[in-house]
Amino acid sequence: MQAPPEKYAFVAALNPPGSKLNDALLVVDVDPSSRTYGQRVGEVKMPAFGDELHHFGWNACSSALCPYAPHPHVERRYLVVPGLRSSRIHIIDTKPNPRKPKIVKVIEPEEIFARTNYSRPHTVHCGPEGIYMSALGAPNGDGPGGIFMLDCETFEVLGQWEVNRGPQFLQYDFWWHLGFDTLLSSEWGTPNMIENGLQPDLLLGSKYGHQMHVWDLRRRRHLQALDLGKEQQMVLEMRPAHDPTKAYGFVGVVVSLKDLSASVWLWHRNNGAWDVKKVIEIPAEPADPEKLPPMRTEPVFFGLNGSETSYCKNSPVPQQETYRNLSSSDKSMSDTSGGTALKSLSIGGNFSGSAGSAGISITFFTSHAPLFLCQSQTDADKSLSETTTPTKP
Repeated sequence: MQAPPEKYAFVAALNPPGSKLNDALLVVDVDPSSRTYGQRVGEVKMPAFGDELHHFGWNACSSALCPYAPHPHVERRYLVVPGLRSSRIHIIDTKPNPRKPKIVKVIEPEEIFARTNYSRPHTVHCGPEGIYMSALGAPNGDGPGGIFMLDCETFEVLGQWEVNRGPQFLQYDFWWHLGFDTLLSSEWGTPNMIENGLQPDLLLGSKYGHQMHVWDLRRRRHLQALDLGKEQQMVLEMRPAHDPTKAYGFVGVVVSLKDLSASVWLWHRNNGAWDVKKVIEIPAEPADPEKLPPMRTEPVFFGLNGSETSYCKNSPVPQQETYRNLSSSDKSMSDTSGGTALKSLSIGGNFSGSAGSAGISITFFTSHAPLFLCQSQTDADKSLSETTTPTKP
């Protein structure tokens, strides 16, 4: 990679339930040569209460140089920071001093509702034609969710991205392969399905997302649905290969209703069409019920596989695979399970056409007491190092 190392990291700071403080964006010094390396050196507070900052991104990146929709003079300067619960979007200027970022524009939810018919903006990607943002649902909290666009220079809300959405209804993440004119998206749930916590009846009924969707990027049309199986609930974070000549990537699934495992899946091209296959399975692990939130100890949850009728000590607990990051070399990947475990994955095999999974392995570095959509982390943790065998291709 030819870009210089980052000197500052921007981190979302949320306030817990019951707090009356506004969320903030923190600035952390990540320059090893700096006297304040590893320290918080700045912050900007959100102007209104209740945003629930989540994902955010830059106004410009290399995708803005896409040949069919170039923006050669746009500068990577502004952070686009949505509030997942408020549906408010903040435009934050990181210049001239990144230690003192400033909010220069706030897009109120009413404008987003009126121009896109979406709400709860989630993922931000700079790309061809402008800034792409996913949204979990409609203004009333139902679906469909989808993608809308902002102008990358004026930050005007441009409207819905989709021209023909086909069967797609649920939305979470999205990414693309520019060289293949393809966008892919994943599924979670509508705002009404997730904002008050996980709903056991919906989970057991396989109502959360279990598909990926393939789109014609330039024509904005749905092409193909990739169903991972109804038992695979909540298909979330996507990480495509950085190499623009490669058409593959990885997506995580929170939990399987079959055996409470979490998993990582590979999407790829297969004989001219897109396909998906499970390449890594993360089994449920025993846990002390005293360290779990209520839903994790309810009999209904541990009856998913038909073998448990009540919770007992050392019953299996799903690891809730939620987030990963693919290295710029596409050779390694870091992975977290519900904020409770950090894993390092080494990636091997040739994924350019026929998707091989040879060489994939997981090494667990740190594991914390398992959690499931709870609001605070326990202080219990342990260190371990082991290798888990991936599923065979």
